[in-house]
Formats: sequence, structure tokens, C-alpha cells
Amino acid sequence: MTPSQRPVDMRPDVLVIGAGPAGLTAAADLAGTTAGEVLVLDREENAGGIPRHSDHLGYGVRDLHRMLTGPDYARRLVDAATAAGATIRTRAMVTGWDADGSAEVTTPTGRLLVRAKATVLATGARERPRSARLVPGDRPRGVLTTGQLQNLVHLHHADPGHRAVVVGGELVSWSAVLTLREAGCRTVLLTTEYPSPESYAVFNLAGRLALRTPVATGTRVVDIIGEGRVRAVVVESIETGQRRTVECDTVVFTGDWIPDHELARLGGLELDTHTRGPRVDTALRTSRPGFFAAGNLVHPVDTADISALDGRHVAAGVRAYLEGARPSGPAALILADKPFRWIAPNVLRPDDPAPPRGRLLLWTDELVRRPHISVRQNGYELAHARLRWPASPGRVVRVPSSLLDGIDPAAGDVTVGLR
Repeated sequence: MTPSQRPVDMRPDVLVIGAGPAGLTAAADLAGTTAGEVLVLDREENAGGIPRHSDHLGYGVRDLHRMLTGPDYARRLVDAATAAGATIRTRAMVTGWDADGSAEVTTPTGRLLVRAKATVLATGARERPRSARLVPGDRPRGVLTTGQLQNLVHLHHADPGHRAVVVGGELVSWSAVLTLREAGCRTVLLTTEYPSPESYAVFNLAGRLALRTPVATGTRVVDIIGEGRVRAVVVESIETGQRRTVECDTVVFTGDWIPDHELARLGGLELDTHTRGPRVDTALRTSRPGFFAAGNLVHPVDTADISALDGRHVAAGVRAYLEGARPSGPAALILADKPFRWIAPNVLRPDDPAPPRGRLLLWTDELVRRPHISVRQNGYELAHARLRWPASPGRVVRVPSSLLDGIDPAAGDVTVGLR
């Protein structure tokens, strides 16, 4: 290998991978309080993550205490990280790790080898496309995910079509409806497999009335028809099996998130079998010393401002690590019991801080209107609490982490479920 072929060696104190809300907020916090360099790498053309092409209000409420559009929110996060002194490099793709944990990076100007003292993974999550959902039918143009739709409309200013069917009833599904409306495309049907839309009731009501979007609950798309371009979809009632054909030229698959965990897997980090993201404790440490994870990579998926607050939380753990602090004592797994699919964080250690915002995050597969949460260890209930809000599929259920106070991790794994 000639000198010109060798990767450029970089040695920041902290490497943040992913320039979305979690990564940028972590970088802004760390750059303002850490002596060494904080380097942020992102594979995209511009920093900011998903919000930069989600051009509607609803961002920044919990972290910045104001209501912003996605692009405005993304710009503020980028500006804050830059002003704090973080270095942001875009079009920089981390492709793997060498034996000592250094990041191997490819950029348009050459390769980098980044040897950081601490690394924060904030690579986010993505929606499963039509192919992963095993929806049969033709393979025409006009089948998108929400991210692809918003990229098409807001970054490339292209025409998404004129009549759309949106698959899913989550918050992001209504975001897709808003994007379609702005682009002049009418949503002729929103279809969800659940008995009621997964989003909050106020959004469902506003969507039905203000956006005049018909919602078909308990239904699924079983066929996509079209040669060249989508012409129609076939929608089936899950209860009766009755089918109908809905004419459309665009289909948008929304929600059904999976974490972008490829780098975590390549790095040998333990993955949680239910979130599919890295297993983390309440300080957001992963199983590998010096490696942390934050945002929707560990809880697919919550809102952008919650991910940003994850970034603020993980910064404290990174600072402590750089100052020599290490976890001590036995660790217990935190497990989710049905109807919950997953819980995050997933590891409980003695003397660790509470998780971000003092909340455990869970994902349910069934609607529970008045959930009564139970925390058990070795078959015994140690704490319980009734929530004042329903647990609904398609959105995160937040449970006070104080339910874990006083639990001894040395006594075994902890299970969180319903009473």
C-alpha cells in the first residue's frame, strides 16, 4: 500500500456516528464540555437526519420547547452542534471496524481510520419496505416508504402521484398524508390492520375531518396491481376476508420500524432480540466498553425530540467514561412480557442513573386502554402502577423508571408486563 492509499488517521476524543437528532444533540453537549475533538460522521449529503425532509410542524417540543418544522428543527440542531465546536463530516460512510475498534470510513476524498476514545452510535431506524412485508402483486413504480416519499417531495421536488393509499395508522402515517397533500396528491384511503388507528386520537380525528382521509381499520393490502405504474391495490378485511379494489397510483408503506443496527452487529455488540438494536443499560452503554448507543437505534421508534433527549443523556455517560468511570456490580436484564414486544433500556445495574427522562420505553402489540404495569423478579411482584394513558400499538408506551427503584440486579432478571 502506497502512502497515498493509506487511510487518513484521525484521533478524536469522541466519534458520533449519525447526524440526526440524537447524534447532533450528543455532539453539541459533548463539544461544549469535552477538551478533545468531537467528530460526527454521516453518510448523507447533509446533516439533520429524517426531520430535514419532513416539512411540517411538530418538532422540538420536548427538547427545544418550541414548535418547529422538521427542516427548521434540523438546521437548529446542526447549528448548535457546530457552534459548540463539533466537527460534522457528511458523505462519510462508516463501513466497519478494525481489530481495536477503530472506525473504517469511506469518503469521496479518500478513506479514514478513526481512533476515538469513545463512540456513540446514533444510526436511527428505518421503515420496512414493501418487499420485507411480503405483500404480493406486481412491481410497478409508485410504491414508497414515508422516508422515500418525503425525500422525493421535499428534497427533489418531484411529483409523487395523484391518488395514494397509505398503509399504516401511526403518527408517521399522518405525516405521509400531510406530505402527499402538500404535493397535491389525495390520500384516498389509510389502511391499518389494527381495530383502531395506532396514532393518538386527536391526530386520527384531525386526519379524518381536516384532511378528509377515510380510514379502514382491521384491513390489509393483499395485492398491488399495475404495469409500469401502480393502478390499484386490493384491500382485505381481516375479520371477514372480504376484498375490494381501490384505484390509486401511489402506495406508501409507513411505520413498522427496524433499527439501522448493521454497524452495531459488525462491531460485535450484543443485540436485544426484541428491539433488534444494541442492548443498553440506563446510561446507554452497550456491551462493548467505550461504545454507547442512543435514539431510535435502541427504541424503534420514538419521536425526534425524544431521540434528541437521548443524545443529551448519553453525553453524561460518555463524559464519565472519558474521566475513567466504569460500571460496577452485577447486571440484570430488563425483559418485556406480553403484550409488550420490547422494552428499552434493557440492562439494569446498581448505582446507574435513571434512563433518559426517567422513563422505560415499551412497545405493545395490543391495545390496552387502562394498563396496570407490573414489575416482577423471580416470580414475585415488586412494584406496580396504573397508567393514566392507554397502551396502543404503533407508539411508545412510557413507564416511570421509579418502578425499578430498590430492585437488586444481583437477584436476577426483571420482567415488566401487565398485572
